[in-house]
Amino acid sequence: MPVGPSTYRAARLAHAMREASTAPGAPGLWARVRAVPRMVRAVRSGQYTGLTSTRLLMLLAGVGYVVSPVDFVPEGLLLALGLVDDLLVIGWVATALMRETGDFIAWERGAAAPWAPGQDGPEGRTVPSHVVPD
Repeated sequence: MPVGPSTYRAARLAHAMREASTAPGAPGLWARVRAVPRMVRAVRSGQYTGLTSTRLLMLLAGVGYVVSPVDFVPEGLLLALGLVDDLLVIGWVATALMRETGDFIAWERGAAAPWAPGQDGPEGRTVPSHVVPD
């Protein structure tokens, strides 16, 4: 039996959630939910470059589409077929948020190193060392 797009999205979402919750040191679901407003602020301020403004807008549009009463394919007219578009968007948004919040939290943990902004530190900047003569 062929796998449809909604089945594929549901499988990807289940895999992403299982992987995110079982990985050692991975943030839990509540930590990810709490990270979303911080991630939005960091992207808008330009501090976090791991997520583009375009992708952030796509995620917000996806959330808006799911909670909006306006629907491209209304459930009342097409019954189960009308739910497929909602399931596809929910699957994409949830999978993308799991990935993006995981990356953002990892970035925050790395940025929480003892280096302050403007000082030397990780991410390709120099770290003080000793010069050894030849």
